[in-house]
Amino acid sequence: MLDAVILEKAGIPAIPIITDAFESTAKEMAELWGVPEFRFVMMPHPLASLTPEDVERRAGELLDKVLELLQKGQPD
Repeated sequence: MLDAVILEKAGIPAIPIITDAFESTAKEMAELWGVPEFRFVMMPHPLASLTPEDVERRAGELLDKVLELLQKGQPD
């Protein structure tokens, strides 16, 4: 999350992908860095137990949302 905030502040579009277990942490991080409305995409937790094929499937499921948010940009 922090990497994406820093990239955005440097003018590089970024949409972080987090697991739902870290939603509140991501929101708090965005608030601390002065971007309380920072957008991110969530996926179900946990991730570590997934097979490579499961990770690939989940990535495919998130792709459209990530692209949509990249096109919109982060709120000012």
